[in-house]
Amino acid sequence: MKNLPLLFCGIFFALAFSYTGLIVSGNIQLGALEPSTETLVPSDSEVDENGQPLMVMPEGETLYPRKPSGLAEQGKKVYIEMGCMYCHSQQVRRRGFGADIDRGWGPRATVARDYVLQDRVLLGTIRTGPDLAHLGGRYAGEAGRDWNHLHLYNPQIVSEGSTMPPFAFLYKKQEIVNKPSEKALDFPPDSEYAPEPGYEIVPTRRAEALVEYLLSLKIDYSLPEAVIPE
Repeated sequence: MKNLPLLFCGIFFALAFSYTGLIVSGNIQLGALEPSTETLVPSDSEVDENGQPLMVMPEGETLYPRKPSGLAEQGKKVYIEMGCMYCHSQQVRRRGFGADIDRGWGPRATVARDYVLQDRVLLGTIRTGPDLAHLGGRYAGEAGRDWNHLHLYNPQIVSEGSTMPPFAFLYKKQEIVNKPSEKALDFPPDSEYAPEPGYEIVPTRRAEALVEYLLSLKIDYSLPEAVIPE
């Protein structure tokens, strides 16, 4: 018992050093990161400690990463609720540390600045399915929206043999009145997953939000520290 204070001091200092190393040092290195332009230019007036021009952002240029839409932000909550991060990651590894870029999962590696606008970063820890950091760039526009809805409703429709479970409960079947809904899913001809004649499958608000979130995941911009190769 006489060594109990020493034991507690050891535990305290071990936790304190761990916290300092992992949290404080990381915040010092990355906490000041903000959205940036794709390139930086030398300043006309400001110089660093060595007398070299500081690199500054050109005025009026678009800042990256961009803030996602409100519907996409709602979809992120659905993404979390559905547990998508347990099978998918959102981090593209640089060349030499994996084949992510060769697989087309992103045009460049992701860096810390890509996540500065996210209040909860969904990097993921396992890849049962492909990385989704650039999903919106791989499946863009209305065709990408249709593909994602079919994939969520039942992955076998567009990815035969997929191990992903269907999320059909995010959709509803309804009778067609007068004419099909503009939001109705467009199934491939003779698909075994299509509803019976006279009925259609339409996405719920949660399904629409989730797809908008997936389409918002894009790495279609360069950053000063992570340039997309020509």
